[in-house]
Amino acid sequence: MGVVALDMVVIGASTGGPVALPLLLAAVGSLPVPIIIVQHMPAGFTAPFAERLTRQCGFPFKEAFSGAAPVGGQGWVAPAERHLVVKRFEQGYNLVTHVGPPENSCRPAVDVLFRSVAEACGARALGVVLTGMGQDGLVGARLMRSAGADILVQDEASSVIWGMPGAIAKAGLAARVLPLADLASEIVLRVMRSQPRAARPPALGGPLRPASVERSG
Repeated sequence: MGVVALDMVVIGASTGGPVALPLLLAAVGSLPVPIIIVQHMPAGFTAPFAERLTRQCGFPFKEAFSGAAPVGGQGWVAPAERHLVVKRFEQGYNLVTHVGPPENSCRPAVDVLFRSVAEACGARALGVVLTGMGQDGLVGARLMRSAGADILVQDEASSVIWGMPGAIAKAGLAARVLPLADLASEIVLRVMRSQPRAARPPALGGPLRPASVERSG
């Protein structure tokens, strides 16, 4: 049985994420699949954060909106105070945002995104959970694993708070538990290995480097 081709990378983060995400994504670089992010942030912070990711990572990030069609070489950040879900259509995937009830006291919630990805993508997605307080993402990770997808999580030593990734690791749902410095190469390896005929876009990532601190949720 061959490797299942990946259609997207979905990432959840909270406390410490605004520092970890630029480091990780600059090292990953542009991929032939979209990157979709839920970062717990207050209202007014997510659009500037997407702009900062664009400047620091070398490929475009936007604040997600309903009807957006995610494609390779770009990233999407869930807007503050709105959940973000992925819907599958005959032509591919669309993003939808909505003001549903908070989950895990969060909106956007990683569980909401991951749950939708499990249904829309099955095994054709890669989940990543970075530093963060609480357990948001645990239920969604379990659903993604049941659908055949793999989940990578940041290790305790490199996390500001090991709540979210730790909950997934302790539940036995993580395919790999890695330091932030090693997550980028693992993501690139898995995506590119799943798409042997896909040419990597010219904007390559680089080594992890320091980034400025920004307020996180």
